Amino acid sequence: MIKTASIDSTIPQVDIAKRAARIGAEISNIKLSSDLPPETITAINRLLLEHKVLFFRDQGHLDNAEQERFAFRFGTLMTYPVLAAIQGTVSMIEIDSMRPPRRADLWHSDGTFFEAYPKIAVLRGVVIPRFGGDTIWSSTVAAYLDLPAPLQRLADQLWAVHSNAFDFSVMADSEADKKYLDEVFAGTVYETEHPVVRVHPETGERALVLGDLVQRLVGIQKYGGQRLFTLFQSHITAPENTVRWSWKVGDVVIWDNRATQHYAVRDYGDQRRVVRRTTVVGEVPVSTDGRLSSMRIKAAKEPPS
Repeated sequence: MIKTASIDSTIPQVDIAKRAARIGAEISNIKLSSDLPPETITAINRLLLEHKVLFFRDQGHLDNAEQERFAFRFGTLMTYPVLAAIQGTVSMIEIDSMRPPRRADLWHSDGTFFEAYPKIAVLRGVVIPRFGGDTIWSSTVAAYLDLPAPLQRLADQLWAVHSNAFDFSVMADSEADKKYLDEVFAGTVYETEHPVVRVHPETGERALVLGDLVQRLVGIQKYGGQRLFTLFQSHITAPENTVRWSWKVGDVVIWDNRATQHYAVRDYGDQRRVVRRTTVVGEVPVSTDGRLSSMRIKAAKEPPS
Protein backbone atom coordinates (compact mmCIF):
# COMPACT_ATOMS: atom_id res chain seq x y z
CA MET A 1 0.00 0.00 0.00
CA ILE A 2 1.22 3.51 -0.81
CA LYS A 3 0.91 6.02 1.98
CA THR A 4 -0.48 9.39 1.02
CA ALA A 5 -1.38 12.56 2.87
CA SER A 6 -3.39 12.80 6.07
CA ILE A 7 -7.15 13.00 5.73
CA ASP A 8 -7.20 16.58 7.01
CA SER A 9 -4.64 18.98 8.43
CA THR A 10 -6.71 19.29 11.63
CA ILE A 11 -6.46 15.54 12.37
CA PRO A 12 -2.95 14.56 11.22
CA GLN A 13 -3.01 11.16 12.96
CA VAL A 14 -5.36 9.77 10.29
CA ASP A 15 -3.57 8.04 7.39
CA ILE A 16 -4.61 7.26 3.83
CA ALA A 17 -3.16 4.33 1.88
CA LYS A 18 -4.07 3.77 -1.76
CA ARG A 19 -5.25 0.22 -2.42
CA ALA A 20 -4.90 0.40 -6.21
CA ALA A 21 -3.76 3.00 -8.70
CA ARG A 22 -7.17 3.88 -10.13
CA ILE A 23 -9.61 3.17 -7.30
CA GLY A 24 -9.73 2.65 -3.57
CA ALA A 25 -8.02 3.95 -0.42
CA GLU A 26 -7.83 2.61 3.13
CA ILE A 27 -8.32 5.15 5.91
CA SER A 28 -6.65 4.30 9.23
CA ASN A 29 -6.82 5.66 12.78
CA ILE A 30 -10.32 7.08 12.65
CA LYS A 31 -13.45 6.09 14.55
CA LEU A 32 -16.53 6.55 12.37
CA SER A 33 -19.39 8.18 14.20
CA SER A 34 -22.33 10.48 13.67
CA ASP A 35 -20.56 12.89 16.04
CA LEU A 36 -17.60 13.55 13.75
CA PRO A 37 -17.10 17.28 13.14
CA PRO A 38 -18.42 18.71 9.85
CA GLU A 39 -14.92 19.33 8.50
CA THR A 40 -14.11 15.62 8.90
CA ILE A 41 -17.27 14.58 7.03
CA THR A 42 -16.31 17.07 4.32
CA ALA A 43 -12.82 15.59 4.16
CA ILE A 44 -14.20 12.03 3.89
CA ASN A 45 -16.51 13.12 1.08
CA ARG A 46 -13.60 14.80 -0.72
CA LEU A 47 -11.55 11.60 -0.47
CA LEU A 48 -14.53 9.58 -1.66
CA LEU A 49 -14.82 11.71 -4.79
CA GLU A 50 -11.11 11.18 -5.43
CA HIS A 51 -10.76 7.46 -4.67
CA LYS A 52 -14.37 6.28 -5.33
CA VAL A 53 -14.18 3.66 -2.53
CA LEU A 54 -12.94 4.11 1.05
CA PHE A 55 -12.11 1.22 3.41
CA PHE A 56 -12.16 1.43 7.21
CA ARG A 57 -11.03 -1.35 9.57
CA ASP A 58 -11.92 -1.70 13.27
CA GLN A 59 -15.36 -0.09 13.30
CA GLY A 60 -16.96 -2.71 15.54
CA HIS A 61 -18.39 0.03 17.77
CA LEU A 62 -21.02 0.79 15.10
CA ASP A 63 -24.44 -0.76 15.56
CA ASN A 64 -27.31 -0.47 13.07
CA ALA A 65 -28.62 2.81 14.46
CA GLU A 66 -25.21 4.47 14.59
CA GLN A 67 -24.40 3.27 11.06
CA GLU A 68 -27.60 4.93 9.84
CA ARG A 69 -26.84 8.13 11.76
CA PHE A 70 -23.34 8.23 10.28
CA ALA A 71 -24.62 7.67 6.73
CA PHE A 72 -27.18 10.43 7.27
CA ARG A 73 -24.31 12.91 7.58
CA PHE A 74 -23.87 12.54 3.80
CA GLY A 75 -27.53 13.11 2.89
CA THR A 76 -31.06 11.72 3.12
CA LEU A 77 -31.19 7.95 3.56
CA MET A 78 -32.89 5.92 0.85
CA THR A 79 -35.51 3.21 1.39
CA TYR A 80 -36.08 0.39 -1.09
CA PRO A 81 -39.74 -0.37 -1.85
CA VAL A 82 -38.70 -3.52 -3.73
CA LEU A 83 -37.46 -5.02 -0.44
CA ALA A 84 -40.32 -3.82 1.77
CA ALA A 85 -42.05 -7.21 1.73
CA ILE A 86 -38.80 -8.91 2.79
CA GLN A 87 -37.30 -6.54 5.35
CA GLY A 88 -39.91 -3.80 5.83
CA THR A 89 -39.66 -0.19 4.76
CA VAL A 90 -36.29 0.58 6.28
CA SER A 91 -33.17 2.45 5.22
CA MET A 92 -30.86 -0.43 6.16
CA ILE A 93 -30.68 -3.53 3.97
CA GLU A 94 -29.28 -6.81 5.29
CA ILE A 95 -27.71 -9.24 2.85
CA ASP A 96 -27.57 -12.60 4.60
CA SER A 97 -26.30 -15.64 2.73
CA MET A 98 -28.81 -17.78 4.67
CA ARG A 99 -31.92 -16.12 3.20
CA PRO A 100 -33.02 -14.33 0.03
CA PRO A 101 -31.67 -12.24 -1.58
CA ARG A 102 -28.65 -14.09 -0.10
CA ARG A 103 -25.92 -12.47 -2.21
CA ALA A 104 -25.03 -9.99 -4.93
CA ASP A 105 -22.61 -11.85 -7.19
CA LEU A 106 -23.32 -9.74 -10.24
CA TRP A 107 -21.72 -6.54 -11.49
CA HIS A 108 -23.97 -3.58 -10.67
CA SER A 109 -24.40 -0.14 -9.22
CA ASP A 110 -27.06 -0.14 -6.51
CA GLY A 111 -30.62 0.66 -7.50
CA THR A 112 -30.11 1.80 -11.08
CA PHE A 113 -33.68 0.78 -11.91
CA PHE A 114 -34.68 3.99 -10.06
CA GLU A 115 -34.32 7.47 -11.56
CA ALA A 116 -32.38 9.00 -8.65
CA TYR A 117 -30.47 5.91 -7.58
CA PRO A 118 -28.17 6.14 -4.52
CA LYS A 119 -25.14 8.39 -4.62
CA ILE A 120 -23.31 6.89 -1.62
CA ALA A 121 -23.44 3.49 0.08
CA VAL A 122 -22.12 2.55 3.54
CA LEU A 123 -21.59 -1.21 4.05
CA ARG A 124 -20.64 -2.89 7.33
CA GLY A 125 -19.32 -6.42 7.85
CA VAL A 126 -21.37 -8.25 10.52
CA VAL A 127 -20.74 -11.97 9.99
CA ILE A 128 -17.69 -12.75 7.85
CA PRO A 129 -16.66 -16.23 6.62
CA ARG A 130 -13.31 -17.69 7.65
CA PHE A 131 -12.32 -17.59 3.98
CA GLY A 132 -13.74 -16.01 0.84
CA GLY A 133 -16.52 -13.46 0.62
CA ASP A 134 -14.46 -10.56 -0.77
CA THR A 135 -16.09 -7.66 -2.62
CA ILE A 136 -14.66 -6.12 -5.79
CA TRP A 137 -15.30 -2.54 -6.88
CA SER A 138 -14.59 -1.02 -10.28
CA SER A 139 -14.20 2.59 -11.35
CA THR A 140 -16.67 3.45 -14.09
CA VAL A 141 -14.82 6.74 -14.52
CA ALA A 142 -11.51 4.98 -15.25
CA ALA A 143 -13.38 2.62 -17.58
CA TYR A 144 -14.72 5.55 -19.61
CA LEU A 145 -11.28 7.13 -19.80
CA ASP A 146 -9.89 3.80 -21.09
CA LEU A 147 -12.19 3.90 -24.12
CA PRO A 148 -10.70 5.12 -27.41
CA ALA A 149 -12.10 8.50 -28.40
CA PRO A 150 -14.47 7.10 -31.08
CA LEU A 151 -15.98 4.70 -28.52
CA GLN A 152 -16.31 7.50 -25.98
CA ARG A 153 -18.29 9.50 -28.54
CA LEU A 154 -20.49 6.49 -29.25
CA ALA A 155 -21.10 5.81 -25.56
CA ASP A 156 -21.98 9.48 -25.01
CA GLN A 157 -24.94 9.04 -27.37
CA LEU A 158 -26.32 5.76 -26.01
CA TRP A 159 -29.10 5.16 -23.49
CA ALA A 160 -29.95 1.95 -21.64
CA VAL A 161 -33.02 0.58 -19.87
CA HIS A 162 -32.36 -0.70 -16.33
CA SER A 163 -34.90 -2.87 -14.48
CA ASN A 164 -35.36 -4.86 -11.28
CA ALA A 165 -36.96 -7.64 -13.35
CA PHE A 166 -34.12 -9.94 -14.37
CA ASP A 167 -33.05 -13.58 -14.13
CA PHE A 168 -33.18 -14.26 -10.38
CA SER A 169 -31.32 -17.53 -10.75
CA VAL A 170 -28.23 -15.32 -10.25
CA MET A 171 -29.36 -14.53 -6.69
CA ALA A 172 -31.21 -17.77 -5.87
CA ASP A 173 -30.04 -21.15 -4.64
CA SER A 174 -33.28 -22.95 -5.49
CA GLU A 175 -36.44 -22.66 -7.57
CA ALA A 176 -38.28 -21.66 -4.39
CA ASP A 177 -35.84 -18.76 -3.88
CA LYS A 178 -36.18 -17.76 -7.52
CA LYS A 179 -39.97 -17.76 -7.33
CA TYR A 180 -39.93 -15.79 -4.08
CA LEU A 181 -37.60 -13.11 -5.46
CA ASP A 182 -39.55 -12.86 -8.69
CA GLU A 183 -42.78 -12.33 -6.80
CA VAL A 184 -41.38 -10.03 -4.08
CA PHE A 185 -38.31 -8.19 -5.39
CA ALA A 186 -39.93 -7.73 -8.81
CA GLY A 187 -43.53 -7.64 -7.59
CA THR A 188 -43.53 -4.07 -8.86
CA VAL A 189 -41.47 -3.66 -12.00
CA TYR A 190 -39.36 -0.52 -12.34
CA GLU A 191 -37.79 0.43 -15.65
CA THR A 192 -35.64 3.52 -15.96
CA GLU A 193 -33.86 4.87 -19.01
CA HIS A 194 -30.38 6.14 -18.13
CA PRO A 195 -27.65 7.58 -20.34
CA VAL A 196 -24.81 5.11 -20.81
CA VAL A 197 -22.55 8.01 -19.81
CA ARG A 198 -23.53 10.33 -16.97
CA VAL A 199 -21.79 13.51 -15.89
CA HIS A 200 -20.88 13.31 -12.21
CA PRO A 201 -22.68 16.17 -10.41
CA GLU A 202 -19.77 16.95 -8.05
CA THR A 203 -16.63 16.23 -10.08
CA GLY A 204 -17.80 16.76 -13.65
CA GLU A 205 -16.20 13.41 -14.57
CA ARG A 206 -17.89 11.14 -17.10
CA ALA A 207 -18.83 7.66 -15.85
CA LEU A 208 -20.35 4.63 -17.56
CA VAL A 209 -23.79 3.60 -16.26
CA LEU A 210 -24.23 -0.09 -17.07
CA GLY A 211 -24.11 -3.37 -15.11
CA ASP A 212 -26.24 -6.49 -14.96
CA LEU A 213 -29.46 -4.56 -14.28
CA VAL A 214 -29.40 -3.35 -17.90
CA GLN A 215 -32.17 -4.93 -19.97
CA ARG A 216 -31.34 -3.41 -23.35
CA LEU A 217 -29.84 -0.46 -25.18
CA VAL A 218 -32.41 1.98 -26.51
CA GLY A 219 -32.97 1.97 -30.26
CA ILE A 220 -30.58 -0.91 -30.98
CA GLN A 221 -31.62 -4.44 -31.87
CA LYS A 222 -30.94 -7.11 -29.26
CA TYR A 223 -27.90 -8.76 -30.89
CA GLY A 224 -26.06 -5.52 -31.63
CA GLY A 225 -27.05 -4.04 -28.29
CA GLN A 226 -25.71 -7.03 -26.37
CA ARG A 227 -22.38 -6.84 -28.17
CA LEU A 228 -22.07 -3.14 -27.43
CA PHE A 229 -23.01 -3.73 -23.79
CA THR A 230 -20.35 -6.44 -23.50
CA LEU A 231 -17.74 -4.17 -25.08
CA PHE A 232 -18.32 -1.30 -22.67
CA GLN A 233 -18.90 -3.50 -19.60
CA SER A 234 -15.61 -5.31 -20.25
CA HIS A 235 -13.77 -2.04 -19.69
CA ILE A 236 -15.55 -1.60 -16.36
CA THR A 237 -14.55 -5.06 -15.12
CA ALA A 238 -10.97 -4.94 -16.44
CA PRO A 239 -8.70 -5.83 -13.50
CA GLU A 240 -6.75 -2.58 -13.88
CA ASN A 241 -9.92 -0.63 -13.02
CA THR A 242 -10.79 -2.65 -9.91
CA VAL A 243 -9.92 -3.01 -6.24
CA ARG A 244 -10.65 -6.03 -4.03
CA TRP A 245 -11.40 -6.01 -0.29
CA SER A 246 -11.03 -8.95 2.11
CA TRP A 247 -13.53 -8.38 4.89
CA LYS A 248 -13.12 -8.61 8.64
CA VAL A 249 -15.91 -8.25 11.18
CA GLY A 250 -16.46 -4.56 11.90
CA ASP A 251 -15.10 -3.30 8.58
CA VAL A 252 -16.94 -0.42 6.92
CA VAL A 253 -16.71 0.44 3.24
CA ILE A 254 -18.08 3.63 1.69
CA TRP A 255 -18.38 4.01 -2.06
CA ASP A 256 -19.54 6.55 -4.62
CA ASN A 257 -22.32 4.61 -6.34
CA ARG A 258 -22.36 7.13 -9.20
CA ALA A 259 -18.81 6.28 -10.22
CA THR A 260 -18.47 2.57 -9.42
CA GLN A 261 -19.86 -0.90 -9.86
CA HIS A 262 -19.29 -3.77 -7.43
CA TYR A 263 -19.43 -7.56 -7.23
CA ALA A 264 -19.65 -9.74 -4.11
CA VAL A 265 -17.59 -12.87 -4.71
CA ARG A 266 -19.40 -16.07 -3.74
CA ASP A 267 -16.47 -18.31 -2.89
CA TYR A 268 -17.20 -19.11 0.75
CA GLY A 269 -19.19 -22.33 0.34
CA ASP A 270 -21.82 -22.96 3.02
CA GLN A 271 -20.40 -20.45 5.50
CA ARG A 272 -22.63 -17.59 6.59
CA ARG A 273 -21.96 -14.05 5.39
CA VAL A 274 -23.94 -11.03 6.62
CA VAL A 275 -23.38 -7.41 5.63
CA ARG A 276 -25.63 -4.41 6.29
CA ARG A 277 -25.93 -1.45 3.96
CA THR A 278 -27.33 2.04 4.12
CA THR A 279 -27.54 4.29 1.08
CA VAL A 280 -27.90 8.01 0.50
CA VAL A 281 -30.40 9.40 -2.00
CA GLY A 282 -28.74 10.48 -5.23
CA GLU A 283 -29.49 12.83 -8.08
CA VAL A 284 -31.23 12.04 -11.37
CA PRO A 285 -28.37 11.36 -13.83
CA VAL A 286 -27.59 13.92 -16.52
CA SER A 287 -26.26 12.87 -19.92
CA THR A 288 -23.40 14.56 -21.73
CA ASP A 289 -25.93 16.60 -23.72
CA GLY A 290 -27.89 17.65 -20.65
CA ARG A 291 -30.84 15.25 -20.77
CA LEU A 292 -32.16 13.59 -17.60
CA SER A 293 -32.87 9.93 -16.88
CA SER A 294 -36.55 9.02 -16.85
CA MET A 295 -38.72 6.31 -15.30
CA ARG A 296 -40.42 4.35 -18.07
CA ILE A 297 -42.53 1.82 -16.14
CA LYS A 298 -43.67 1.52 -12.56
CA ALA A 299 -46.33 -1.16 -12.56
CA ALA A 300 -47.41 -3.99 -10.30
CA LYS A 301 -47.38 -7.44 -11.83
CA GLU A 302 -50.68 -9.17 -12.40
CA PRO A 303 -51.34 -11.69 -9.61
CA PRO A 304 -51.24 -15.32 -10.75
CA SER A 305 -54.62 -16.71 -11.85
